[in-house]
Amino acid sequence: MQLKLTARHDNPSDATRRYAEAKLSKLDRRLHDLTLVEVTFSREHNPSIADDHTVDAVVHAKGPDIVAKESAPTYEAAIDKLLDKLQRQIERYRDKRTVEKRRSSAAATMMPPDALIDLPDDGR
Repeated sequence: MQLKLTARHDNPSDATRRYAEAKLSKLDRRLHDLTLVEVTFSREHNPSIADDHTVDAVVHAKGPDIVAKESAPTYEAAIDKLLDKLQRQIERYRDKRTVEKRRSSAAATMMPPDALIDLPDDGR
């Protein structure tokens, strides 16, 4: 897994970046080595917004991208919420890819080709 951290409207501390790398490295067990995970830190500078620290993540997986966004009073809390959400989405993505069979192959196995009956042509 390749992790790319960026910041918008704020510069998180090095401790916050290390915390994000440590927490998001847990996704490495479920993702391919070449999967890119982009994490963006942003902050709203409005005192009326309580959850002003936002963390966005985009997992560029084979197939659809997995996107998650969380806000909290601190970056660490937002990362924890984001990690829970990403783990659920990645597990669902992996289950769909490995457990569910393709619909076309399932339909083909239900009716063998010799079971087709030739109907007489009535000239219409």
